[in-house]
Amino acid sequence: MSDIGDWFRSIPAITRYWFAATVAVPLVGKLGLISPAYFFLWPEAFLYRFQIWRPVTATFYFPVGPGTGFLYLVNLYFLYQYSTRLETGAFDGRPADYLFMLLFNWICIVITGLAMDMQLLMIPLIMSVLYVWAQLNRDMIVSFWFGTRFKACYLPWVILGFNYIIGGSVINELIGNLVGHLYFFLMFRYPMDLGGRNFLSTPQFLYRWLPSRRGGVSGFGVPPASVRRAADQNGGGGRHNWGQGFRLGDQ
Repeated sequence: MSDIGDWFRSIPAITRYWFAATVAVPLVGKLGLISPAYFFLWPEAFLYRFQIWRPVTATFYFPVGPGTGFLYLVNLYFLYQYSTRLETGAFDGRPADYLFMLLFNWICIVITGLAMDMQLLMIPLIMSVLYVWAQLNRDMIVSFWFGTRFKACYLPWVILGFNYIIGGSVINELIGNLVGHLYFFLMFRYPMDLGGRNFLSTPQFLYRWLPSRRGGVSGFGVPPASVRRAADQNGGGGRHNWGQGFRLGDQ
């Protein structure tokens, strides 16, 4: 048990709380402590009955059972792996910026969920984070099941197909990929590669709540430290090198 506790405490803070909630809320529903009916994002209940907790619970809840348990565990693994890699990589020392990324993606997914009657939001949010990681490490070669190897930029689409095969919904993964692309485009692609303005900015209250742990400029539209170093080495011009990344499955 001490090993499990040490492992859990080693997870970066934001990912740790997200991971814990994604385990705890389905467990509460599975044990019947609270009816799972209160966890789904039902537009009528949210908009007209003012059950304002539903967008939050729908993000953490997943109906775990014999037919869905493997899909849940696979996506829980993706949450741990790629949220940890982003929080300790591109967003290292900038927890406010990482939390804002999650909030931005979540708000976009909630709006889409209400418009499209998507009752569960766990997989779309996880996929949006995985998509951002894949784009920041797009040229890295990753390994997937059965020894298949491909560039990281294709990973979200491979996982879309994989989740569909094991019982997921293409819509959930597709919405997650599109939201992740929107964030990546507005944060990195448009201001850095296309010379556009910064449309996103982390609110100052998040910096006061979660101050950056190292010096330097932070905020949306500003590349992470690893990206800035790569750009400096390339003379500051041309296409950006989005980092080295990790192999799928590395610890």
